[in-house]
Amino acid sequence: MQLRYSFRVYPNGPQCSALARAFGCARVAFNDALRVRETARVAGLPFVTSAELSKNLTAAKKTPERAWLAEVSSVILQQSLRDLDTAYRNFFDGLKGERPRVGAPRFKSRKDNRHTIRFTANAGWKITDGGKLRLPKIGDITVKWSRALPSVPSTVTVVKDAAGRYYASFVVETGTDETLPAVAPVVGIDLGLTHFAILSDGTKIDSPRFLRRAEKKLKKAQRDLSRKAKGSANRAKARVKVARAHARTADARREFHHQLSTKIIRENQAVAVEDLAVKGLARTRMAKSVHDAGWSQFVTMLEYKAARYGRTFLRIGRFEPTSQVCSQCGVKDGPKPLNVRTWTCAACGTVLDRDTNAAVNVAKAAGLAVTACGARVRPGLVPAQREEAGTHPKPQPVTTGRQAGISVL
Repeated sequence: MQLRYSFRVYPNGPQCSALARAFGCARVAFNDALRVRETARVAGLPFVTSAELSKNLTAAKKTPERAWLAEVSSVILQQSLRDLDTAYRNFFDGLKGERPRVGAPRFKSRKDNRHTIRFTANAGWKITDGGKLRLPKIGDITVKWSRALPSVPSTVTVVKDAAGRYYASFVVETGTDETLPAVAPVVGIDLGLTHFAILSDGTKIDSPRFLRRAEKKLKKAQRDLSRKAKGSANRAKARVKVARAHARTADARREFHHQLSTKIIRENQAVAVEDLAVKGLARTRMAKSVHDAGWSQFVTMLEYKAARYGRTFLRIGRFEPTSQVCSQCGVKDGPKPLNVRTWTCAACGTVLDRDTNAAVNVAKAAGLAVTACGARVRPGLVPAQREEAGTHPKPQPVTTGRQAGISVL
């Protein structure tokens, strides 16, 4: 499995200037290649191949208008062309229905919030004996190593985010020796807003609501930004303050997701979650709270960590009636309004907690043997998983199921 390890880097003044030059050259190479292909498309000419774009780039570096492209590593420019190919491939695959639809490639701007350059192995970059990152035509950059890399990285990507922070992102290949010892528990997870996660053993994890807690500071920073004259230096400083405030919120949320997902994966042999329609929920009046929870990021972490550490990860269809079925006797007694948090099953008389009952049903729908008290039981019939693209007021008939997979990179 390929994983990405990111570390904070601290370039000095000349190195920041060299990185800014590299970001600009990579952007120009991308835009020039995109312009060539768009011009050919409008004129009705054949699709311009990657080889032709590479030749055009080499020729451009010999002209007075683009001679400054030779001041940076040629690998950076070639990787920009590879990024353009990837953008086109994703666009065409979306049109063919092989992946979710994405827009056509667009021109990059120097005012974009995020800038990246990528060095492959043939670029000659290395990690020095002193622990610094040596990049061609940039120099030795100080790196804040928070952990050791599990293997020799194949590529490194230097990233500058909206808050002005620099990161070095390494792609490494992990071995098969990371499988954790087998454990007995299995767990179903019901995600929510009042409680971020409810486990099938009855554990309820409160939602930290990072965005809600930081709203006061964010409001003040955004208000200060709106009062600055456009194009002024003070506005640029205020924009960075807003970006840093949002970055702190996003970092805290990501850290919470990492800690919780790692804990769940380490303590359980199998994990089941419901495939939520996050895009649909994000169009409702609960949009801010849905985005603040970050369910998709959390589920993605569970998925790749389960694959990495030898655990089982399962998704169930979003239309499974987990809140309508009694987890003890299996009787379905219909939908209930959201204000009903507990009820008594009319068939068996069991008092059920809405969220815990849903978490147990998530585990049962995935074929896991678990009850609300954590005891193992014999699993019953498992309904076929259903998958629906988009959101609909009523479930549509689907003839095929979907097997959960993982794609880290």
